Amino acid sequence: MPSLFPERIQAYRSQTFSILPHLRLTNREQAVEFVNRRGFVFFWPNKEFYFPSLWAAAAGDRPVPDEHDDPGHVTWDWKDSLLGKRRWYYARVIRRRNTMISLEIVPYFYALSENYGSPEEDYLLQYEEGRMTLEAKLVYEALLANGALDTISLRKAAHLSSPESDARFNRALEDLQIDFKILPVGVSEAGAWHYAFIYDLVPRHFPNLPEQARLISERAAHRKLAELFWRSLGAARLSDLMKCFRWKEELAQGVVDQLVGSGTLCTGLEWPGQPGEWIVLKELTDS
Repeated sequence: MPSLFPERIQAYRSQTFSILPHLRLTNREQAVEFVNRRGFVFFWPNKEFYFPSLWAAAAGDRPVPDEHDDPGHVTWDWKDSLLGKRRWYYARVIRRRNTMISLEIVPYFYALSENYGSPEEDYLLQYEEGRMTLEAKLVYEALLANGALDTISLRKAAHLSSPESDARFNRALEDLQIDFKILPVGVSEAGAWHYAFIYDLVPRHFPNLPEQARLISERAAHRKLAELFWRSLGAARLSDLMKCFRWKEELAQGVVDQLVGSGTLCTGLEWPGQPGEWIVLKELTDS
């Protein structure tokens, strides 16, 4: 099995992750441009899954400190100030982590979600078929009936205010975000901490999104997201792709085969000292 060149991959990632000093983000506009270039990124770095993040692109490749006055935490201000401004899509998506997605790419994610154009009915089918929890249904219906709500008001409207409901309520918020049904659209001073997200329905905040997604086939969506995945990492294994999007092996392999057939990727490479077969952008294997 031929070996790839780790130093070439690392140099490539230094560029795509924007962690080189001269590539660091210094303001909100640069942050939006970064997300647009990559298609989707994490907000914070993820120890379990190496991928571009807004934090690393602003603060460098280092752990997130606990100190609130660290200059890297300017990313928190960027995120909060752009909630509801429709400059990017922000929610818990990739691996249940806070994710920024460019507006150009959001329709590809939405095309793979269980949303088929009827926000008032789609969720009921999921619930009846056992693919949505009761708590997620209650949260969704509270937003459907009342409009955008801060977290405290949403818990009350969904009848999930008791301390015993904490875990189930938070899980419902995550499940609904992962399926592109709700998203944070602002920050409120509600609650003891005077900081609470305001949530709304995705099709209400982005009314054109369902129609944009309708024009994208599942095949095209899978291929687009996988290509962006490799454009950010340069090299990865099939299992990495599966973990990122929660795709089954047969599906992930089919998408890779498409990208190999188009000349985008090369398979069958070895990363010295690393397990498994690596799949690499073809441009990084050219001498």
